[in-house]
This record gives sequence, structure tokens and C-alpha cells, in this order.
Amino acid sequence: MYILTSRPHTTMRKAFSIFLFIFATILASTDVKASADTALNDALTDSLEEKSFDFSTIKDLIFDHLGDGYGWEVPFNHHKRIPLPVILYSSEGGFHCFSSARIEHGHEYTEDGITFKIAPKGHPHQGKVIEVIDGKEYKPWDISITKNVLAVFISSLLVLWMVLSVASWYRRQPLKAPRKTRGAIEELIMFIYDGVIKPTLGANSMRFAPYLITVFLFILVMNLMGLIVIFPGGANLTGNIAVTLVLAIFTFLITNIFGTKHYWKEIFWPDVPMWLKFPLPIMPIIEFFGVFTKPAALTVRLFANMMGGHMIVIVLTLLIFIAAALGGTLLGGATVVISILFSVFMLLLDVLVSFIQAYVFTMLSTLFIALAQDNGHHGKKHEEDVIMTPLPDTSIPMGNHIDDPAIAAGEIFENK
Repeated sequence: MYILTSRPHTTMRKAFSIFLFIFATILASTDVKASADTALNDALTDSLEEKSFDFSTIKDLIFDHLGDGYGWEVPFNHHKRIPLPVILYSSEGGFHCFSSARIEHGHEYTEDGITFKIAPKGHPHQGKVIEVIDGKEYKPWDISITKNVLAVFISSLLVLWMVLSVASWYRRQPLKAPRKTRGAIEELIMFIYDGVIKPTLGANSMRFAPYLITVFLFILVMNLMGLIVIFPGGANLTGNIAVTLVLAIFTFLITNIFGTKHYWKEIFWPDVPMWLKFPLPIMPIIEFFGVFTKPAALTVRLFANMMGGHMIVIVLTLLIFIAAALGGTLLGGATVVISILFSVFMLLLDVLVSFIQAYVFTMLSTLFIALAQDNGHHGKKHEEDVIMTPLPDTSIPMGNHIDDPAIAAGEIFENK
């Protein structure tokens, strides 16, 4: 476990600093989207009772379930939520902190003459806390601990425990391999380091490994926690584009801040025919926009794949209630069996997708960083090596004339 045992204090200090920076930035950028008052189960139950289903509400139900909220849903009881702290900075000045239970289910909470409530559907700030002062509505500065923010805390603690537990083991027993959970975590870390980081970055692998391993574990934990339907799981973190955007921005900053002169030279004056860069800078413009399309691809790829996976599972579950409301008992019973089987299959597939997406994000980040570390000497050095490599001496010594070609060939190979 070289990466954890060589220079352990320096490596762990770098990893810890990078992780804290990522963690704080994600907390600051996470969009506060509160769930609607009507829960998924309530809407479907009402539809069953009325023997009808409003298909226009399906989209709202799906996105409300996948969105953020000021409370954490309790399994099998959508009327109750685990309350979370609401922290606001009023437009009139001053902080206000209270429990989210005070503003759930359309309730209003008044403090110091200011009324707080969650904006209803159709409001410009739908699902977010607004304040009412003298009959006028304002949007306060919201730094509440929402479901997604708390999930980031939990995922961060899990990642810290994973890394520090393996590092502490090798400090105490450097010559003995860990087993069980620590052994599995070590294999996961070394799989990424030996399989992705080291072959791609080479001599720079130890320099960027703390960030890349942290990102991989962080995304993997967030993905897997999102598949758990009960607390502390259930938060769709990687399905929130703010989270994936922050992770992509970190890769973007590291790639361009630590990029070599050759990397920047290839962007603004690439090695292409002159007519492609002067007088019209066609290739420099393309290369410059490519700098920004890389983090955009990282953002959308992770967000779309994880959001799509969760959405498919929810849609398959909705088919049970839709068929029961519209198709009768027989069709509803058959749909229940099919939907449950497909839902289980999709959940198992999402476990694999969770690992694949974390791996792909790390692999692409490693590749982008490696491209920025190119100093432009590899191709030239290879050409020099080819030119300077002496050819083998296949000549036959003078005075040893051999008439038989087969014997001559044997002599050549013996000389080699």
C-alpha cells in the first residue's frame, strides 16, 4: 500500500485539505429545493380512490421525490419528516433559525414580526422559504441544512472514515495487510491508483492521487447512499447538477492551474498548418472552447446518468398504481409483478452504474490532468531514440565466404 505508507502525513494532509475544500464548496453551491406538500403516496392513493389518474402530475411527483427538501422523509409514512434546521438571513438583517417542522404542510411561522413559509406551486420561488414583511414577499438568504446538505455531511464522514481507517492500519502495522472492511477499501483504492492514476499520470501520480482518489470515493459513496430508501440514504446527490458541477469545476481548476507551458501553447498556438490558425484563428478558438467543454461533459454525464437511473425506478413503481387505477384487478396484478421485478433489476443495475459512473468521472479527470501535464518532449525523444539506435551487424566477416545461403543465415544469427 505504497500510496498510504510513503510520506503518510503529507499525503493524508493533502487529501484531507482537498476533501474539506470540496466539501465546503458543495455545501455552498447545493440548490435548496424543498419538496412539495403533497407526497407521492398520498397522490397515488387519491388516484386509486377516484379510479382516475392525472397524468399531468406524474412529472411533478417524480421531480418532487428526487428533489431537495427541508425535511427527511420517514419510510412508509410520508406525512412525517425528520425536521432539519432552517437557517435564514432576512432581507431586513439578522439571522433566523428554527425547525423545518414549523413550516411543513403549508404552515407559517412568525418570528420578530416576519412570517416565514414555503412558496407554493406556481410561485417564482416554488419550494423555497420566503418571508412576508408588511404583506410583501421577499426571498431571504437561505443557508439551511436541507436533506441534500445533510447527505453531503454523512457521505463526507463515511469517506473520511474509509481513508483514515486504512491509513491508521498501515501506521500501526505497516507490514501486515488489512482484512475484511479495511481490506476491501484498500483494494478499491489500489484499483483506482494502479489501474487508472499511475498508468496515466506516471511520475505525477503521487501529486494528483489525493484529489482523484477522494473524488472517486466521494462519488461512489454518494451514489450508493442514494439507492438506500431509508435514512441516512435516499438523497439524490449526484442527481443534483450543482453537486456534479462543483466536482467538475475542481477538475477544471486543477487541470488548468497546474498545466504546463506546452499545454497552453497547444491551446493558443497548436501544431497545425498555418492557415488553420492565421489569419483566422480557427483551431485556437476550437481548442479554447474545448477547455470549457471538458468540465461540462463531466457535469452532464454524471448528473444525467444518475438522475435517469433513479427516475426509471420511480416510473416503474408508478406503473403499479397507474395500472391499478385504470386497468382493473387482473391487469393491475400482472403489472405489480412485472414492475417489482423490473424495479429490483434496475436497483441492482444502479449499484453497478454507481461504480461505473464514479470510475468514469475519475478516469476522465485523470486523463484531462495528464493531457495538461504534457511537456512536448516525448515525441521528440522517441524520434531521437529511433535515429540513434544502432542497427545490428549482419555482415559476414571478410575471408569467411560461404556459398550455402542457409549456412550464411545461421552465421548471421550467431553473430547477432
